[in-house]
Amino acid sequence: MPIVALALGLLAWSPSAAAQQPRKIPLIGILSDQTSLEGAKSLEPFAQGLRDLGYIEGQNIAFERHYAMLKDESLAGLASELVRLQPEVILAVGTLSARAAKTATQTIPIVFARVADPVGSGLVPSLARPGGNLTGFSVQTTDLVAKRLELLITAVPDAKRVGALWDPSFPAIGPQFGEVEGAARSLSLDLVPAEVQGPDDFEPALRAMLEKGASALLVLGSTIVFEHLERIIDLTIKARLPAMFFRREAVEAGGLMSYAADFPDSIRRAAAYVDKILTGAKPADLPVQQPTRFELVVNLKTAKALGLTVPPSILARADEVIE
Repeated sequence: MPIVALALGLLAWSPSAAAQQPRKIPLIGILSDQTSLEGAKSLEPFAQGLRDLGYIEGQNIAFERHYAMLKDESLAGLASELVRLQPEVILAVGTLSARAAKTATQTIPIVFARVADPVGSGLVPSLARPGGNLTGFSVQTTDLVAKRLELLITAVPDAKRVGALWDPSFPAIGPQFGEVEGAARSLSLDLVPAEVQGPDDFEPALRAMLEKGASALLVLGSTIVFEHLERIIDLTIKARLPAMFFRREAVEAGGLMSYAADFPDSIRRAAAYVDKILTGAKPADLPVQQPTRFELVVNLKTAKALGLTVPPSILARADEVIE
């Protein structure tokens, strides 16, 4: 009898049995389409938001970070790897990251960020009632693209024909392009669209728009565009084509203007949703939040290189002016 009892005791404390014990601290999986360097920088407000709520990495919370390094095709595999670790919550940054996470699990809660159109992307059926295991933060409002176009022609008042650079293969870009078309009509502008799906398309696309008389450019966001942002910026400057971009990073890199949701603010707010889920809330009961803060950024050095005088009304409205 003592031998049996000893054997049962050894089984109870075997490594495999110990591995099945609950984790002492919750694990947060992070799935991002970014590079590790960019991700570390852009996710700091999220980490700070958690610290403000009392979560300290290594003490009462842990992170498993998976970055796609701008290689969208790797997201499905990275999402599957995260799911195998069974984190309490997955933070998915970017539309394609959120879609990969949703495909990988229907049970682990997912909080997404930097998603332009959660409903149009098929992530949730409704912003107010997301249902399922996803909720999060959109960076798009219904009039954001129209506002970009309005600000662009305010900065370049002589522009009557405006180019639109876009990648039709990017998820949810269709509705955005539809908004651009509608905004152009309401502003009595001729839209000159050009499709790009690879780096070899950029130069011919800009050349075609210039040949058709475009005197300003609206750049719509996508992975291929962001991956080659510096090249696009260089081409717009060489072509002397004033351009409005979708993220402030473009202006910091030399682009003329950007008008976008304040991503650091929205990713910081995502920390509160993670906290709610860790304390018992269900994603289905947490409505998808839209952005509440926006930034207009203008690069005056680029304006000078383009021979453009930025109107005082734009400078007065700008949240940041780079000189």
